[in-house]
Amino acid sequence: MVLACNLGFPRIGSRRELKKALEEYWDGRTTPADLQDTARAIRQQNWQYQQQVGVDHIPSNDFSFYDHVLDTIAMVGAVPKRFGWSGGNVDLDTYFLMARGASSAVYAKKNGKATAGTRPLEMTKWFNTNYHYIVPELEFAQKFALSSTKVLDEFLEAKELGLITRPVLLGPVSFLLLSKAHTSIVDRLALLDGLLLVYVQVLQSLAEAGAQWVQFDEPCLSTELSDQALKALTKTYTALSKSRGNLKLLVASYFDGLGKNLSVATALPIDALHVDLVNAPEEVDELLSKLPPTMMLSAGVIDGDNIWKCNVEKTIELLERILAKMGQERLMVSPSCSLLHLPIDVELEKNMDREIHSWLSFAKQKLQEIALVTSVLRGGKAGGAPAIEENRAICAQRAASPRVKDVLVRERVAAVQVNMFERISAYPERKKVQDKKFNLPLLPTTTIGSFPQTAKVRAARKLLRNGTIDSCAYGELMKEEILHDIELQEKIGIDVLVHGEPERNDMVQFFAEKLTGFVVTEHGWVQSYGSRYVKPSIIFGDISRPASMSVDWSVFAQEKANKPVKGMLTGPVTMLQWSFVRDDQHRSQTCEQLALAIREEVAELESNGIHIIQIDEPAIREGLPLKRSQWGDYLEWSVRCFRLSSSGVDDATQIHTHMCYSEFGDIIDAVAAMDADVISIEAARSHMDLLDNLRELGYPNEIGPGIYDIHSPLIPKEDDIEEQIRKALQVIPAERLWINPDCGLKTRRWEEVIPSLNAMVQAATKVRAELSKAKEHSQAKSV
Repeated sequence: MVLACNLGFPRIGSRRELKKALEEYWDGRTTPADLQDTARAIRQQNWQYQQQVGVDHIPSNDFSFYDHVLDTIAMVGAVPKRFGWSGGNVDLDTYFLMARGASSAVYAKKNGKATAGTRPLEMTKWFNTNYHYIVPELEFAQKFALSSTKVLDEFLEAKELGLITRPVLLGPVSFLLLSKAHTSIVDRLALLDGLLLVYVQVLQSLAEAGAQWVQFDEPCLSTELSDQALKALTKTYTALSKSRGNLKLLVASYFDGLGKNLSVATALPIDALHVDLVNAPEEVDELLSKLPPTMMLSAGVIDGDNIWKCNVEKTIELLERILAKMGQERLMVSPSCSLLHLPIDVELEKNMDREIHSWLSFAKQKLQEIALVTSVLRGGKAGGAPAIEENRAICAQRAASPRVKDVLVRERVAAVQVNMFERISAYPERKKVQDKKFNLPLLPTTTIGSFPQTAKVRAARKLLRNGTIDSCAYGELMKEEILHDIELQEKIGIDVLVHGEPERNDMVQFFAEKLTGFVVTEHGWVQSYGSRYVKPSIIFGDISRPASMSVDWSVFAQEKANKPVKGMLTGPVTMLQWSFVRDDQHRSQTCEQLALAIREEVAELESNGIHIIQIDEPAIREGLPLKRSQWGDYLEWSVRCFRLSSSGVDDATQIHTHMCYSEFGDIIDAVAAMDADVISIEAARSHMDLLDNLRELGYPNEIGPGIYDIHSPLIPKEDDIEEQIRKALQVIPAERLWINPDCGLKTRRWEEVIPSLNAMVQAATKVRAELSKAKEHSQAKSV
């Protein structure tokens, strides 16, 4: 019988219950028992919904307080020494300490094992998604030991409810490949033997508890793997298959096809293989020819990473083609990947345009699609006919809707000229003009854009949303916040200011609400990391800019300031990557439409006296194809789109961009090709690793490597920031070095932001004075 299966479900709760529970716990307002009660309620709700829909294989251990990779770190006991862990089960405070670091306010009372100031583990993007994972940090001769019973505990919890779930584990090979070692001595895959001993213990405990299947997520299979990594996969599942008892093992790959890894994947001694047939349907024939007759196929045919309704008829057609080559007893119908990356329920969107609403499918609806398709394949075509007919009509209506294509937008794109991708002069000439215009000090200080979104700001936005105040009253409240932010920055001594973005709910949604071709949600939350959730906007049609979007706010801020204020925009690639994107045209076409809209906004900012303009592109790397051999095309069009958005200005206008929380070293050539005058880029949490890449490339323009990590509540010390500045100066000439935090400050509190920025400015001032004194001494000596 064909099985309806799921790989994972959103863990945040339908009303963001987990966020509230986490933040209350971190603030010391609740107990660990309170937090666990909320988690238990979310898990139970998730499991019971999946049972109700008709999912046969319901996952467990897909829930996490912070991140599933961090859960694996805890499970295998890979806790770095600085966190003061002495063995045994990893407790909640150690777990959160690894994720968030230690601030005196949070951990002085709760954690005597680590001193205040302990830095967290690094965080970066999960493959090509906007989800962030905690990066395991391994050392030479790393020891592993079973240090968490979470996997077993959650299986038993579900079993008490009458459910035999399929526990989900991050596969050992992917865990090691996603890890980082801060010394070249560590060969991560050489640590496999010790790691496997822990996984064997986990399997044995699950088998004894009555589990039937275990799912191993090996997303590394969607990348281009070395021979060493492929051998490690074979070794891993050979060892685990010998220790599984009566357990059946499923290995899951997702986000792309298997490519050259297909032969190895199909030869693994496992019971089922999950493949992503949404992103790689062309692999079906080769897959069927190589899949052993004893192996089941988990066909990822329902898109787990986008929100469009599936075409049920086409999906059934593909699966029937598969069934023609294998029996029903070998097929699992599944989403392409975990549903973690989707909002939970489209039915919560009561106020959305009904036509567009009908096109959408969130996590709950994806499971309904799986159940429908499975039912039809089992022989229920007659019963499924009404639903299939409804789906057919919706797909046809979306394809024919006049709201999807705009002739004027397409004419503008067709009229783009080659010179629109180039600045008037090369960077060296622009720098001379800009230095004269702005007369900034050596090592100029700035921030990335946003300041804390306080309770007062959120309350004002809520009053506007429910109609208690009108847009004029809201505007006045936001102007008060902007004035506060400007005055604070000038008091601290920052050189290039920002208006703080109090009026912005989100760096994408703010603009999406003002562009055609977008729709936004009220409850479409997805997890970015920890308790940080975002609401991706939805691109359903062609994009244009009917009116200015940010100009009035920037102009007001500049009028109130005595120093330059940056105009703040979100770049076209990030607008694309952080939205759910239409699937009826190539992403590059949508990105070019976005670039033209942003180019118009840049021109209007410049014409209104804003001559430092930041076009943020934090997401440019996460759009990379997972296979390096496919990078060239993506980087070509993404860089072109950024340049199209930014190149229509005079030499005297300084273009900034910002990138964060990805590994940029291997695309540093493309970063340079963007030709921004100044780039600020994440570097602090990764220990300034980026500097080595900058040294190798000889990065030509100005750059601000993030000097402290804002994603941790840790308040940096002036000495630590000074050390980071000196480290950067070893690679970047002082004339091209900017001093700034890693990222925007929206999620931090003022009591963290103010001392951190004071320390940053004081450290920059001290180093600047030393450099000036050294320069004067050198000049005097030469005379």
